Amino acid sequence: MSAFWEDPIWILLWPKHIKLSYLIEQCAKCYPRNLLRDREKTRHQKAVDPVTGKVIGYARWILPDELVKGKEGEICAEGVVEGVSEEKRKNFEELAASAWWDRGAHNLKIGDIDDVNIAVRNRIVAEKPYIRIGTALVESRIEKAEELGVPLFAMPYKAGLEIYTRLGFKEVDRVIQDDSQYGGKEEYGAYFMIYDAPKGTES
Repeated sequence: MSAFWEDPIWILLWPKHIKLSYLIEQCAKCYPRNLLRDREKTRHQKAVDPVTGKVIGYARWILPDELVKGKEGEICAEGVVEGVSEEKRKNFEELAASAWWDRGAHNLKIGDIDDVNIAVRNRIVAEKPYIRIGTALVESRIEKAEELGVPLFAMPYKAGLEIYTRLGFKEVDRVIQDDSQYGGKEEYGAYFMIYDAPKGTES
């Protein structure tokens, strides 16, 4: 979330009095519930500092349906979140419901700015079943993609563009918009990138 806070258009989603530390606290209330969603094909990974034990990186990635069909929990099993009891799941739902998360409520027009990005993303993913990944732990995701023989798809913003380019992702499209109508001061750019992994050896 700290990385998103560097994106000037993302900041516009929130009332000016809202601070990053508060958003992190509210987001933390939602994460136990969110980690249990789509467990069949969603995988999670974190990087931990071996000295301090502090989490320093996190990636969430989604496997294509055809890759996990009939193999639920087998592909990339280390990234599967363990199930919980119904009572604990209910507690997580209640905790998430208590979080403040009125994204864009103060500026309803700003919700439109991602409509174009979503349309382009859906078109690219429809053409080929790319895995979506986060901006962290990209190298390890490339290694796993090459092992499985599946391509990767990412939609970084300007702040994260360099890492994907450096690691071999190719830009296939981009959407650059003027965010001044939403109160911003610069362009809002979304970049659509793919990494075509060679055919893997895993059956």
